[in-house]
Amino acid sequence: MKTIINVELIGKKTIGSILQLWDYLIMLKDAIIHIPYLTIAPVRTVLYKQIYFTGLQSLNKLGIIGLLIGVVIITQVSNIVGYNAELIGKILIWVVVRELGPLLCAIIIIARSSPAIASELGTMKINSEMDYLKTMGIDSDIYLILPRIIGISISVFIVTFYFQIISMFGALALSSFLFHTPLYQHFSVITTSLHVYEIMVSALKSLVFGIIISIISCYHGMLVQSSITEIPQAASIAVTQSLFYIFLFDGIITLITFL
Repeated sequence: MKTIINVELIGKKTIGSILQLWDYLIMLKDAIIHIPYLTIAPVRTVLYKQIYFTGLQSLNKLGIIGLLIGVVIITQVSNIVGYNAELIGKILIWVVVRELGPLLCAIIIIARSSPAIASELGTMKINSEMDYLKTMGIDSDIYLILPRIIGISISVFIVTFYFQIISMFGALALSSFLFHTPLYQHFSVITTSLHVYEIMVSALKSLVFGIIISIISCYHGMLVQSSITEIPQAASIAVTQSLFYIFLFDGIITLITFL
């Protein structure tokens, strides 16, 4: 009689996931140890390029999406309970600051940067560029991995607050114009309802999400060995695992901080 549950397969996958998570932690530890090397000009240049690609180039799309999200929230709340400035302000804080801002920004960064980083590093490995760096005495962990981890983490942290500001204040300014209500009334609700604790939790989420995205993307890019067909596989795995872990840690942080 065949068993329905393959215990051996589940055990192997569980052990593999634990070992992979351990590799992620080692990569994070190495990045923290190597932070002083960011003072080296070439490493700092790679860092700036990563911040530009991941952060600055995504601002336009994030700003538009943030504004639209805020308008949608205001419209839906107004349709359900009527126009209530205090309730709208609180719901914007609950949705945008506590949850949607960090999560949506992380998803957009994953879509833009995860496959790009995994593909770039994988291509460099196939083209033996890692070996050339080693021959010249350059540590690839310092020159390639460190600035990408720090750059993505900084970018996610910054663009999250940019998204939240555009989503809340931009949408409130637009709704004030459409519904002919005083703008100061909306802003006073935000300033009185928004607490430092909620800002700190949002900052924690964005920082954790940035670290997760960068480490997973770099890790799977470095796993590429000899075939060009491994590159799209590495990019796909980097995206799916990044999504899984940001949702996982989002739930964990939310449960710990708001229950």
